[in-house]
Amino acid sequence: MMKERVAQNRLLTLLAIIILLVPSRLFGQATSSADPSPNGFWTKWFERSDKTKQEQPHWITPLATTTPRLEQEFRYDILWQQPKPGANYTVNIGNSKGLELIPAEKVELILAVPPYIIHRTPNVKDGLGDFRILTKYRLISANESSGNYIVTAFFDVILPTAQDGNGTPNAVFTPTIAYGKGIKQFDVQGTFGLALPAGNEAAIGRTYSWNNTLQYQLLTRVWPEMEVNANFFEDGPNGGKKQILITPGLVIGRLSLTSRLGLTLGAGVQIPASQFHTIQSNVIFSVRLPF
Repeated sequence: MMKERVAQNRLLTLLAIIILLVPSRLFGQATSSADPSPNGFWTKWFERSDKTKQEQPHWITPLATTTPRLEQEFRYDILWQQPKPGANYTVNIGNSKGLELIPAEKVELILAVPPYIIHRTPNVKDGLGDFRILTKYRLISANESSGNYIVTAFFDVILPTAQDGNGTPNAVFTPTIAYGKGIKQFDVQGTFGLALPAGNEAAIGRTYSWNNTLQYQLLTRVWPEMEVNANFFEDGPNGGKKQILITPGLVIGRLSLTSRLGLTLGAGVQIPASQFHTIQSNVIFSVRLPF
């Protein structure tokens, strides 16, 4: 429990630093002295990011499936993973989430904070996981008044920076195509990607991931959802096997904290639906601060 508190405090401290470094405009105040004019850096940044978000659907980001939408927020997740019945839970503080920015039109950059992994298992060391960078490029989109759909390309890079075996031994590159379509209060968001290790492929293996989420917008800010998260393994220790997880969940947001800063909360549990599975259950809690 003490290790969990220390890890959570580290990430919360990082979050506080990030918020302190952004301009006061984030909190609904006047433009800061570093950005005094309508043509200042942060004014242009938020005008560009707001325009980018306006040109796409306004669904909420699912718990496990990476949304095809471009978002600007800080995200903090905690996972409690049980590998098999009766086993101790592994706690993942952070879950490779972090700062999500829109630095250019149609582009999002996610700089993930390395997670802290607590195993609660003898002879297995706790420690930081890998650093991750995800880039999105939106190919086509239309908001709710123009068609309510989106298609986006991803390129995910995981760098082997973990401590004590809490990550991958080689870099992993994952090209992905993501898609979404909304009909009235319903929407479907999905991704299909291939994880390719930069080396040692025979030992690590390749993973084909196909995730789909069905959401329903209830009372404006309540989003019940059902996800199907499928992994198909080629080579490596799980070569030839497949894992399918069902993820019921609920996301609430976006709640307004200031004229720009919001709050979104989500929770759910992943349950195996296939004979082969690497986890027995996975409880997810998610906090996001969109801006």
